[in-house]
Parts: sequence; structure tokens; C-alpha cells
Amino acid sequence: MTFEGIDGSGKSTQSRLLAGHLEAAGHDVVLTREPGGSLGAEDIRRLLVEGDPGRWSAETEILLFTAARRDHLERLITPALKAGKIVICDRFADSTRVYQGATRGDLRQIVDALHSQMIGIEPDLTLVIDMDPDIALERGLARGSGEDRFEDFGAEFQHKLRDGFLALTKDYPDRTQLIDGTKGAQDVAHTIAAVVDSFLAARS
Repeated sequence: MTFEGIDGSGKSTQSRLLAGHLEAAGHDVVLTREPGGSLGAEDIRRLLVEGDPGRWSAETEILLFTAARRDHLERLITPALKAGKIVICDRFADSTRVYQGATRGDLRQIVDALHSQMIGIEPDLTLVIDMDPDIALERGLARGSGEDRFEDFGAEFQHKLRDGFLALTKDYPDRTQLIDGTKGAQDVAHTIAAVVDSFLAARS
């Protein structure tokens, strides 16, 4: 399962809280992130999230993200799934569909074609955390992580991202769940835990 949303929406916090919740319930969980999650993908991550916003074109980013995702899939995700583990990923292909495919040009067909050829899987469940882009941007920049390249595109870009993620829930209604991210972290976590517990119960 995956977490998606705009920068600063709380995905990373909620993915950690969900992993803890599922582990406490006895599940074997792998918590990972994108770009990253494997040695090669982490190397590519630094190229993507650091530096000037204009460092790469959207087309180049699509290729870099897909390369990172392929390494992540081969070395971490596929082995974990084959071992019967629950994989929780902070971002996956939906982020590329929105960030590069929808907000920086009409490149969605390129993203989907590469995904089909090189990745070939979709999450069983995608949790899209929604909140005000201006508040999320302020929160994201306040982290001072040094990985602020996409936040540095500014507020207008974040608003386009939110529209893209909302559209995504309509494109994939069977696997996406929209989560209100405006509440406190623990309240959001309780909502997510209930959604995931219900999802897992229905599959058992």
C-alpha cells in the first residue's frame, strides 16, 4: 500500500504510524519510500530532490524516477511481497503521474507507458492525504531538510499538485482512499488505521 499527497501533507509521519499500528497487530511490515528505498534508488533520490528547481526537465525526471523505481522494485518491494510481507511505501508511481505527468506538461501518457513497460504493478491500496496547499508548503519548507527542490517551485505548483491528486482518486476509485489531513496527526492516524484494518479484513 502507498501514501500520496502534496509536499508537507504528513505522508511520512502517517506511513510510520501505520507501520507501527500494523506491526502491533502482528503483521510483518516493510516501510519504505520513493524516490529511494534501495541503495541505487537512494543515489538517484539525491539527484531529484536536491538542487535548483530547474535542474531537470520533466521528461528527464520521469526517466530518473522510473529508474529509481525499477531498482526499488527489484531489490526491495518484490522480494518483500513474495515473502508475504505488507509493504508500505511513502510515494510510488502516482506521484510521478501527478508531479511530472500532470503539472509540468501533458506527459501522463509517457509516464503510464514507461510504468507499464518497466514497473507493471499498482498498489493494492493508496491513501491520498489531502490538505490546504499553502499550509502544507509552509510546513514542508519549515522542515529544512535540504530536499526542498519541489517545494521551491512555489505555491502555485502545490495547488496544481493538489488538483492532480484529487483527480487521481477519480482515475483509480477502486484502490484510492482520500484522507482528510487537516486534523491532528493522531486523529488522521486513527482514520487511516480504520481504513486499512477494514481493507485487510475484507481480503482475509
